[in-house]
Amino acid sequence: MILVIDVGNTRIKAAVFEGATLSEIFVFSKIELQKNIQNILKNFEKITNMVVSSVGDVEKRSFLEYNKVLNVHFLSHQDSFPFHNCYATPKTLGIDRMVLAAGATLQFPSQNRLVIDAGTCVTYDFIDEENNYLGGAIAPGLRLRYQALHNFTAKLPLLSLESPDHFIGTSTTQSIHSGVVNGFVYEIDGFINEYKARYSNFIIILTGGDTDFLAKRLKNTIFANSNFLLESLNQTFQYKIKND
Repeated sequence: MILVIDVGNTRIKAAVFEGATLSEIFVFSKIELQKNIQNILKNFEKITNMVVSSVGDVEKRSFLEYNKVLNVHFLSHQDSFPFHNCYATPKTLGIDRMVLAAGATLQFPSQNRLVIDAGTCVTYDFIDEENNYLGGAIAPGLRLRYQALHNFTAKLPLLSLESPDHFIGTSTTQSIHSGVVNGFVYEIDGFINEYKARYSNFIIILTGGDTDFLAKRLKNTIFANSNFLLESLNQTFQYKIKND
C-alpha cells in the first residue's frame, strides 16, 4: 500500500492507495501532520511507501523520521515524468503542477489536456496530444481575491466564499461576491475557450479545493475531480518505479 501526501499552501491532503484503488482520503492542517500520519500508519499497517509532493513550508525532516518503518519518497524535478517539459524555466515549475500534468498524460493518452487546479491559486497547465508540456498560467484563487479586496482597500469587508444572488450586485457585499465569483468563472471559461479555439481533441480537467463550487457554474464541459492530484501522485509514483 502507498500513502501519498500533498502539502499545499493552506492544508495537507493525503490518501492511501492499494495499487490503483483509492482506500481513504484525509485532509488536515499542518500542525496536525504528525498525529495524522501516525494514525494512518496505525490503521493501514500494509503501507510500505510514503510519497510526498510539497509546495508548502513543511520541512522534509517531518517526513524523514518515518524512513525507519517505510520508504519515503519526495517527488522532484529529477524524477521521471511521462511528458516532455517545454517550460522555458523548467526548474521553477511547481512539483504539484508537474504531478497534475503527469496524471493528465497517463489518464488521458493521445489528447490535448488542460488541467485547472482551483485552490489558493488557480493554475492552468496544458499538455498537448504528443505529451509536450507547454505551460499555462497562474492567478489568484477565490479566497485570495476576497482577501485582496479587504487588505488593499480602506473599507471593503473581508467576506467568505458565497454564491452571488445575481450578476448585478445590489449592495457592497453582493457586489464583492459578484465580482469575485462571476469574474473567476468568466476567467476560467475564457481560458478554456481560448485553448479550444486553438486545439481540437481536447479534455478539460478541473480539480482543487473549489472544484465542486465551480463545476456547476462553468459553461464548458469539464471532467471534474477534486482528488485528481492525489490520484496523479499515485500514478506518477508508479510511473517513476517503472522508469527510474
